[in-house]
Formats: sequence, structure tokens, C-alpha cells
Amino acid sequence: MLFIVTLNYRAAQADIAAQLPAHRDWLARHVAAGRFVVAGPLEPRTGGLILAHCEDRAELDALLADDPFVTFGLVDVAVLVAAPALRHADFPPRWALEAQALTTPL
Repeated sequence: MLFIVTLNYRAAQADIAAQLPAHRDWLARHVAAGRFVVAGPLEPRTGGLILAHCEDRAELDALLADDPFVTFGLVDVAVLVAAPALRHADFPPRWALEAQALTTPL
């Protein structure tokens, strides 16, 4: 399943900055493992976005519980389930099995 995760800052920037290296390490581990497809800050800098690929919501919740931003109560987390119907042919099919691959307009 694909999940859209938004992290919205709720703490002072100094507190965010103090945990940013650990948060980035946490992100990098899950990107390398294929659990997170993309991750990064939002503009304006109010938080960040993660596109996650997990078996189910319980797996995602377990991953999020280990994020230093979450552990220290620095962010509010919102999660949406994504059910892609279409994907560009270059987007890996394993992350959107049900989606039809397109390279040209229908």
C-alpha cells in the first residue's frame, strides 16, 4: 500500500534543528530499505512529506513511532492512503501494483 505522510512542525525551529540529523538518518534507512519512496521538506518550511510503501497501516505506524521528530513530539503526523490507478511507466510497478502504466496520453 502507498501512504502519503505529512509531518507538520509543532515545535520551535531550534528543537527541530536539534533532531534533524537523527530524523534524516531515520529517513535514509527507510528509503534505502524501499519503505519510503520519496521524502523531504515542504515549501514553505512547515514540515515534510513522505511517500511510504508498507504492507499495511500497522507497519507504517511502527516505522513512524521510531522517528525522532515523533518521539520528541515535534510534529503532528497526518496519513492518507493512496490507491494509484495510473502511473508513469518509469514509476516502479512494485509500489503501485494496481496502477496502469502510461507513457503517452490516453
